[in-house]
Amino acid sequence: MSYWLMKSEPEECSIDDLAAAPQQTVPWFGVRNYQARNFMRDAMRIGDGVLFYHSSCAEPGVAGLAEVCSAPYPDATQFDPASPYFDAKSPRENPRWLLVDVKLRRRTALLPLKRMRELPQLRSMRLLQPGNRLSITPVSEAEWQAVLALLG
Repeated sequence: MSYWLMKSEPEECSIDDLAAAPQQTVPWFGVRNYQARNFMRDAMRIGDGVLFYHSSCAEPGVAGLAEVCSAPYPDATQFDPASPYFDAKSPRENPRWLLVDVKLRRRTALLPLKRMRELPQLRSMRLLQPGNRLSITPVSEAEWQAVLALLG
C-alpha cells in the first residue's frame, strides 16, 4: 500500500463536496502536471491512502482521509473546449491526461499546514519542501502514521 497527499482547492472540490458526492467518490480531474500525472498513472493503486488537502485557501491543511478507488483513466475535461482544463493538443486516441477516482474514508478536524511545519516527524514530507507546488505527492508510511496520530 502506498500513501499520497492530494491537494484540492475547496472552491473546486472540498472534503464536504467529497462527502456529499454520490458514493462519496469524485474523479480527480484537472491535473496538468506531468509528474503528478505519472504518480497517478504509474504508482497509484486501488486502496492507497490519501491525505485530502485543502490548498489555496485561508487555512490550508489536511481536511480528511480518502483512498484511491479506481485505476487511472482518461480525464474527459482535456477534450472539453468549455473546460478550464481543455488541452487542444491531447489526442483522444492517446490521451495526455489521466485521473483516478478518490473515495472518502472520513472527514477530520483540519490539520493546518502551519502545524505540520512545526513537527519534526514531518520535516522530510514533500509538501513541506521549498518550492514544492505539486498537487499530488507521495507520503511515506512514517509520515502517514504521524499525520494519523495528529488527526486522532
